[in-house]
Amino acid sequence: MVDGSLVLDDVTVSRGAGPVISNVSITLLPGDVTALVGPNGAGKTSLIESVSGITAFSGGSILLDDQPIGKLSRVARAKRGIVHIEQGRAVFPSLTVRENLVLTAGTDARARDALDHFPELEKRWDAPTALLSGGEQQMVVLARAFAAQPRFLLIDEMSLGLAPVVFTRLLPMVTTIAQAGVGVLLVEQFTSMALGLAGEALVVSGGRVTYQGDARQLRDRPQLLHEAYLGTTTA
Repeated sequence: MVDGSLVLDDVTVSRGAGPVISNVSITLLPGDVTALVGPNGAGKTSLIESVSGITAFSGGSILLDDQPIGKLSRVARAKRGIVHIEQGRAVFPSLTVRENLVLTAGTDARARDALDHFPELEKRWDAPTALLSGGEQQMVVLARAFAAQPRFLLIDEMSLGLAPVVFTRLLPMVTTIAQAGVGVLLVEQFTSMALGLAGEALVVSGGRVTYQGDARQLRDRPQLLHEAYLGTTTA
């Protein structure tokens, strides 16, 4: 076990009659980006919800710093540094960019520290977020998560509703967050872009892991990626 790691050990998440996703093992380290990709309905969102505490997991264990966190509430996990950006741009539209960041940063000074990593928001600092474009609002979501000083950041479909060109502008900010020492688990529909950003990749299909390994190798081997999506290869 690596100190400072977030570990999923043989995790299974069930809903209703049976498992949605089964037997997933990942070790997330500070500063690393791991891409979690696969077809819609494969269980990706259910998996990261089990990490942040939105959804209970039915098998295996989740450990932070070698300590199990499965019985902790979502709030308790967040206080320990697990921050989850859910699908959609959940900003407070009537509040300014500054006010949105202060909500998680706690102080203006810490909000300004986060702004150093997202300089494009400087010109919109005092604007209500309702007036921002979709890409700018997603930038606020990322900056607000960073202002919470996470140790591990779970990002679910950051590109949802955005044009590819806009999403391409946001991707380097994920790298910036990781370079600050945050471990990132990135669930993303733009597979090639996510794989180009990550070090490790997991493909899930049909509720199971069909590939786990080097992200760039997977990106550079389209046939392997295709087989993993179809579930015809195994991890």
